[in-house]
Amino acid sequence: MIYHWDWSVPISAPYLGWLMSGLAWTLLVAGAAWVLAFILGAVIGILRTLPNRAARMVGAVYVAVFRSVPLLLQLFLWYFVVPELLPASVAHWIKRDLPLPEYWTSVIGLGLFTSARIAEQFRAGIQAVGRGQSMAAAASGLTLLQSYRYVLLPVAARYVLPPLTSEFLNVVKNSSLALTIGLLELTGQSRQIEGVTFHGIEAFTAATLIYVALTLAAIAAMRAIERVVAIPGLMARV
Repeated sequence: MIYHWDWSVPISAPYLGWLMSGLAWTLLVAGAAWVLAFILGAVIGILRTLPNRAARMVGAVYVAVFRSVPLLLQLFLWYFVVPELLPASVAHWIKRDLPLPEYWTSVIGLGLFTSARIAEQFRAGIQAVGRGQSMAAAASGLTLLQSYRYVLLPVAARYVLPPLTSEFLNVVKNSSLALTIGLLELTGQSRQIEGVTFHGIEAFTAATLIYVALTLAAIAAMRAIERVVAIPGLMARV
């Protein structure tokens, strides 16, 4: 069997439009999931470093639960199982009236999964600041809240920027799992083109190039942010 290449498929109508639609959904899912993951991850990461044992325990359980279960399984649980456990009226609203349930499920599943990883990075960043600065803040008369606000978090946020770049790239790539619950993001649209044209190699190659372009753009943006917020003498030059 001889494969007949046709590289015009990904750039011809309507397939180019399908790829652009998939790209838009990829960005929407990854962007919203990243905002959710960053906020939750920062809060849980702070809880993991507080002197209160109960707060640390809550943070540890959250991280253990969401980091231990595969993302694909979490998406299935949020999409198929959780609505069945809710009150009937709420479940009916989610199944019948909620616009784009596949999108919101993808955002929640991907956001919670990633937040557990970001929480650990924030915990490590805060602990890397050092006990000396915490003690110095306390000796200066700062409260615990003020110590985090003015001393620990500003420095820790700079420490965790490089790993956060990797996590953002993972969010973009993991958004492809949204196709398993019916959201036609970039990978899903590529599969749809393959099903219609039987030119899957060309479609998936185009999707790969788009993912690479997104990755390079995200890396360049994060490197620029690292240079802007860098504190001279505190961290290695980017």
